[in-house]
Amino acid sequence: MSMKSISTSRRQFLQGSGIALSLPWLETFADAEKVPEKTPRRFLSVYHPDGVGLPLKNDPAWKDWSWFPRGGERDFQLTKVLDVLEPLRSEITIYSGLSHPAVRQVHGHSNADQYLTGAATGGHGAYKNSISLDQVYANHIGEKTRHASLVMSTNGGVGGPRGAQTQSFNKEGRPIPAMNRPKQIFDMLFVTSGNDAAARLARSKSSLDLLIEHTRSLGRKLSAKDQQTLQQYMDAVRDTEVKLAKAQRWIDTPVPVVDQSNLKLDADPKEARLYFQTMYELIYLAFLSDSTRSATFQLGRENGEGPHDLLSKAVGLGGAHGLTHAVKRPKGWENLGTYNRYQAMEFGKFVQKLKDTKEPNGDGNMLDNTFAMHGSASSSFHLSRNYPIISAGGKNMGFDNGRYLKFGTGNEDNQAGAGIDTDAGWRGKIEAEELPLANLFVTVLQRLGVETDTFAGYSGTLERV
Repeated sequence: MSMKSISTSRRQFLQGSGIALSLPWLETFADAEKVPEKTPRRFLSVYHPDGVGLPLKNDPAWKDWSWFPRGGERDFQLTKVLDVLEPLRSEITIYSGLSHPAVRQVHGHSNADQYLTGAATGGHGAYKNSISLDQVYANHIGEKTRHASLVMSTNGGVGGPRGAQTQSFNKEGRPIPAMNRPKQIFDMLFVTSGNDAAARLARSKSSLDLLIEHTRSLGRKLSAKDQQTLQQYMDAVRDTEVKLAKAQRWIDTPVPVVDQSNLKLDADPKEARLYFQTMYELIYLAFLSDSTRSATFQLGRENGEGPHDLLSKAVGLGGAHGLTHAVKRPKGWENLGTYNRYQAMEFGKFVQKLKDTKEPNGDGNMLDNTFAMHGSASSSFHLSRNYPIISAGGKNMGFDNGRYLKFGTGNEDNQAGAGIDTDAGWRGKIEAEELPLANLFVTVLQRLGVETDTFAGYSGTLERV
């Protein structure tokens, strides 16, 4: 039978089979559906608060429980904290000596907001943020995916200034609410829209039109300060208009059908292992179905109790935030390192799954076309320096992995600020010099296909990456 004689589309095949399975593009149905022009490039950032363990060299815990590896660029040795990534050694890169200059003197409790933006958010007073890396890429992708980005966190919502519960900020620097309930995320991605969705969309649009009309008439009666506040509100309304317009264009496109067997949609942080696995599985399915190519996942927020504080219970420990304050107690460094190890392990499982999945519409596997980051804006005890960052994948985008890259000067052994367990540490003078993390972000954006040479006011790429 010739290809041309086959009229069944892949979508009809899926519907007729009665199964819930996300299949790759099949050449059998090549004439029935347009083949994507390019292999998609994807970006993921996973953020964990509270930094990592960095004991001093003279501490017995240094050998096993210091987060950063030891050794050279290619012959580095992973400690017990990251040894779970050893099977993925050729697929990962570990960075030291990078941070955002604008917030190096900000306490770690207040610095998560700027991890993907590099903005001078400060430690107190007036607050202003800027666009995050994931949203620069999401804006570049435009109409190519149903969802411009997937924004997730354990706590959900936006939090507050300097206490963000989301990594993602739009072009005006406003936080984008994160979703934290697996079923909510699944429904957004994969539940068929149908007539009800179309009706809801129509109602939303008419309500928005009415709101805009009334707000414009109100603006003429307000003071200058109120008009500024109203302008910020209208910017948010315009964001909603854009989302509604995009939703209208996608309303008649069936949502992908995916395999739900690995999903536990009722899991929450109280069941930390199930929750981690389900959230990562949702990102994997979103990438596999090409529902989005940009995703963020924040594992809680800095400085405070909340759902994320329960995640360390997955390894039999107390509140996650408290682990950083107890490093000088018996087994303190080991406990923090054990939790950091668990975070790395779950990230590694996700990376391995991408590696094991052949790219549906292109060359290699999904990991080859995905740049995934896992990091924090603190190193030792809320110190806003020397961010501990791991990246994985991106082979087809030019990333050369299997390396431990050290940048800057004066902290080659990662002992600047190590051993501190009080708030006096972040106020101390650090002689080591670091490079702007923004240079790595410029590199990432360029390899994702974004034409830019600057990010957060810094120009140029990061050498050796």
